[in-house]
Amino acid sequence: MQTEYILKAIDAALAAGKEILKVYNDPSSDFQIERKADHSPLTLADRKAHEIIMTYLQETDYPVLSEEGKHLPYEERARWHTLWIADPLDGTKEFIKQNGEFTVNIALVEEGVPVFGVIYVPVKETLYWGEPVDGAYKMEEVTERAGRSWEEMKASALRLPCAGAGDAFVIVASRSHLSAETEDYIEEKRKIYPRVELVSVGSSIKICRVCEGAADEYPRFAPTMEWDTAAGHAIAKASGAEIYQVGKEEPLVYNKPDLLNPWFIVKRNNTRNRC
Repeated sequence: MQTEYILKAIDAALAAGKEILKVYNDPSSDFQIERKADHSPLTLADRKAHEIIMTYLQETDYPVLSEEGKHLPYEERARWHTLWIADPLDGTKEFIKQNGEFTVNIALVEEGVPVFGVIYVPVKETLYWGEPVDGAYKMEEVTERAGRSWEEMKASALRLPCAGAGDAFVIVASRSHLSAETEDYIEEKRKIYPRVELVSVGSSIKICRVCEGAADEYPRFAPTMEWDTAAGHAIAKASGAEIYQVGKEEPLVYNKPDLLNPWFIVKRNNTRNRC
């Protein structure tokens, strides 16, 4: 994979995060909240982050499938063997609640498989990225790349997952979308493990928790779209985890005719490694 594309995606995520924070931290901003066709919220920050990301990614050779962009019919997308999938502001509900649990997600997908992903948590100034050859990383207190090379970025970051193990089996779940099926799944785990701990958090941060080793599993028995998971999926794979379809030992796939994900479970292949 061309490192220049990886760095461009990282720059795009950081720049989008900066733009989001301008809206988030503006005391006079009303966020300009609208409702999309599916009744999910759309804010000024979503739109501005989308514009920033498109500015960067349109300089590459690949088309972009963004949550806030035009969604072309599958007949045209089917010709896209490699594409970017982006969620300019994942966790819009958390953004509106102002709890800081929102992210910028950008993934590069080849033949339906995420091969690179970057997730940025603007409020925490925390950057995650991963790709198959070099692995997965986490960098804190970062607001811009500041001209650092790919090798310098890796040298400044923490390699994921972290070593160590905790006593509890940790399940991370959605703060805004905890379904009855998810609660049933957690109860089944309580029958297997002597101590199960539930952690609730918003956006793709949940996937990052599993990538870090801070959680063992993230079950999702509620609707998500491809842009919600593609970046996290790439980071998960690079960290030694996977996102499986519920009831199957098959991972999620991308650029499908229907962009809606099936229910899934994010889990580590070596579940007891823990930060």
